[in-house]
Amino acid sequence: MPMSKRLGAEFVGTFWLVLGGCGSAVLAAAFPELGIGFVGVALAFGLTVLTMAFAVGHISGCHLNPAVSIGLWAGGRFPARDLAPYIVSQVLGGITAGLVLFIIASGKPGFSVAAGFASNGYGAHSPGGYSLGAALVCEVVMTLMFLVIILGATDTRAPQGLAPIAIGLALTLIHLISIPVTNTSVNPARSTGVAVFVGGWAVAQLWLFWLAPIVGGILGGVVYKIIGEKKS
Repeated sequence: MPMSKRLGAEFVGTFWLVLGGCGSAVLAAAFPELGIGFVGVALAFGLTVLTMAFAVGHISGCHLNPAVSIGLWAGGRFPARDLAPYIVSQVLGGITAGLVLFIIASGKPGFSVAAGFASNGYGAHSPGGYSLGAALVCEVVMTLMFLVIILGATDTRAPQGLAPIAIGLALTLIHLISIPVTNTSVNPARSTGVAVFVGGWAVAQLWLFWLAPIVGGILGGVVYKIIGEKKS
């Protein structure tokens, strides 16, 4: 598949992930009386990955996440030469989705990004007031497990055709666990896509939501390489 098509698929897929996931958090989570809450937001993120895995997985692999691309490289499934263009496309897709979401949300009187705009945070900006240390551990471990599931579900020895379901459900579960801690990142492109519109504290804390998912992604790739290595 030509690189231009693969990068286009990563852009579109990441756009959908951020618009669908963060959009549900900003527009629908606390909607008067009929808000979808944490469970709805978690499901929305899982559904974005599940639907895009079926839609563009055969084009680009449907990474939609710099930490996933780096983790797949660490697990021996992705070439290092393709990392930079994939990551740039993912981040641009996330920021474009953030812009579209900002335009939509701004159509409601009284809207302000001061409410958070689905940004990730720790300390005073954690939904549950969790510390930097707790946020770091949570993001590393959640991303580690996400990569183990991705690598396992897409292994040639796994049941074929079901990987998108396992991966989508995994992301849903990750959000159910960690929304109270960090608002759930496990994806630097998702974090960047909304943080740039909030500025201030969201951008100041963005380093963690690049560092922790990337570390977790690398660890997940290494872990699966160890436990899933085929014996000769």
